[in-house]
Amino acid sequence: MALEGGMSCVKYLMFCFNLLFAITGLIILIVGIRAEINSYPYMNFTDENFYKFAPIVLIIVGIIVFIVAFFGCCGAVKENHCMIITFSVFLLIIFVAELAVGIAGYMKHTDLEDSVMRNLNASITQYPVDKNVQKTIDIIQTDLQCCGINSPADWADHGLPIPSTCCSAQEINNGVVADCTENSTNFHSKGCLTKLVVHMKDIGMVLAGVGVGIALVQLLGVIFACCLARSIRSQYETV
Repeated sequence: MALEGGMSCVKYLMFCFNLLFAITGLIILIVGIRAEINSYPYMNFTDENFYKFAPIVLIIVGIIVFIVAFFGCCGAVKENHCMIITFSVFLLIIFVAELAVGIAGYMKHTDLEDSVMRNLNASITQYPVDKNVQKTIDIIQTDLQCCGINSPADWADHGLPIPSTCCSAQEINNGVVADCTENSTNFHSKGCLTKLVVHMKDIGMVLAGVGVGIALVQLLGVIFACCLARSIRSQYETV
């Protein structure tokens, strides 16, 4: 009786955990999608693969979590030893993947500034001739309300005029948009380097926090699953 009562308790705890597990999967999926959206097109200015692949990893993990939660719920309700073991293995793999994303996020953000600086310097010279580079820089200067790398003077240092995206909502006189200059009312006086690094670091820290935090929650799932599988096996051996 004590064994059956203990197994029943673990079974219901396991079932409740899987409901939580499904919610964490949804959180992972949403965070991954938002990170993918928020990092575009900024990821083009860093060589750190973490910012390119971490959101995709979380999206894939989030989808897999729903499948794993199904195995966990069915295994707990039916007291199926094989399904519980399958659940434990999948959960352990997910735990390792999320922990890896979390650790990489905390480690890689320290090298981000040098990578962004290097890529911005290489890109600004290509601004007049490369339409893709021009589009990306224009988006960054518009979204982050910045201009140049360290300051707007970087454009003149490279022998280039200040782009119109260094200003917000330029006035239109007789159908002609006014030139963007340092004297313009809505001129972006701050450089893009600091703002871009802060933006990317914020994304990285969110990914790292979600990866590590949810991985620790899912570690409890592995423990519950192992306890339930052991209880089921012990019951069969007793019978």
